[in-house]
Amino acid sequence: MTQQQNKQGVGPVPSTSTRRALKSGAAWIASEPPEVAEAFLASLPDEALAALPWIFEFWALPHQLAPEGDWKTWVILGGRGAGKTRAGAEWVRSMVEGATPEAPGRARRVALLGETYDQALAVMVKGESGILACSPPDRCPRWVAGERMLVWPNGAEARLYSAHDPEALRGPQFDAAWVDELAKWKRAEDTWDMLQFGLRLGDDPRQVVTTTPRNVEVLKELLARNNTVVTSAPTEANRAYLADSFLADVRARYGDTKLGRQELDGELVEDMEGALWDRAALEAGRVTELPEGARITVAVDPPVTGHSGSDACGIVVVGVVQHGAPQGWHAVVIEDCSVQGVSAHQWAERAVAAYEKHGGARMVAEVNQGGDLVLDAVRAIDPLVNVQSVRASRGKVARAEPVAALYEQGRVAHMPGLNALEDEMCRMTMTGYQGRGSPDRVDALVWALTDGMIVPARNIARPGMRRI
Repeated sequence: MTQQQNKQGVGPVPSTSTRRALKSGAAWIASEPPEVAEAFLASLPDEALAALPWIFEFWALPHQLAPEGDWKTWVILGGRGAGKTRAGAEWVRSMVEGATPEAPGRARRVALLGETYDQALAVMVKGESGILACSPPDRCPRWVAGERMLVWPNGAEARLYSAHDPEALRGPQFDAAWVDELAKWKRAEDTWDMLQFGLRLGDDPRQVVTTTPRNVEVLKELLARNNTVVTSAPTEANRAYLADSFLADVRARYGDTKLGRQELDGELVEDMEGALWDRAALEAGRVTELPEGARITVAVDPPVTGHSGSDACGIVVVGVVQHGAPQGWHAVVIEDCSVQGVSAHQWAERAVAAYEKHGGARMVAEVNQGGDLVLDAVRAIDPLVNVQSVRASRGKVARAEPVAALYEQGRVAHMPGLNALEDEMCRMTMTGYQGRGSPDRVDALVWALTDGMIVPARNIARPGMRRI
């Protein structure tokens, strides 16, 4: 944009067809040679070229664009630096701006909520990705400090509110709201409730929530609502605007931890009340090397059927060090090789590959559902695999409790890269599994540790079928 264009502003917003063309152009122009990009820009009409820096659809990442359809709340979950603030600021622009600087937009009264007034001002209003920085010159609002308010040329207003002061929301009313970092507010539920009572203007009041996820009730309840839509992205999605050294450092330090999944991957990592396993304890016992002399067991919990809707085939590899008295034995969970939606031949191939990769001494496979066909599937791949059958005679929780006790005693550690398994473990409670489907990864883990530690310690191990 030239200096003259910057002074004049962008003029009328480009037509819908022009904006659509610019949006589609963004999908490929970044990967094309410079001459292609130059030809594309030269083909644009003057109005489009002048407006291009301010048309967010052209530059936005997929998770930064508001979803289509009928929704009340759009939640943007993202890792640190994933572009959540820019998405929130641009959404506010899309709500308040009209076709010309003085034309009305969809929203006239907007609430901007941060954890504190200072944070809301520093990030949402005056930040590098805040509203003022994102607004074109002829549509840029002015900041009225005494009233903590932005005022646009068309008369639209946006007022700042603090999550520490929910009562300030009692009385005002809005047709749009931007909520930043909801999951870290200390008075989140009170403030959120007060906002909902005030979001009552216009035909279709809407709100956007930009937050790094945390395991808090207000966020979980919001995500569960039918009128909530969600987009999410890890920190790396916005890597073009982040220092390479930052990404390398934080990934090396936090990549396979609960904190990393939350702050970098933008995942909501939940802990269930009464769970048999605790994430903090699992992370505290993380190791990166397998002890010498470990005896490798591969455990398989096969599905009943083998199609895309089937439960997963749990395949977990465990190494057990059995030196000394049984009370001193310890184990390391090495790898989760579970697969879903595959045939018996395919999961058997995966289990045998894990057995060979880690130098397995034994494979155990549950046969409650498949009987001898389970062992036949493994032996069809490699008849020399030392595979034994196990049959469950007790419920999942009863079988899992003794294994959970081994963790409480500090006798089981985990290698990195077991997120999916650990998610299932932390949803396994005293009253059953609190998740979708079946905990097949946990079942395989329980079989492996039962075979490698509990059964030998009880001195009841015997070949062939065993009831556990």
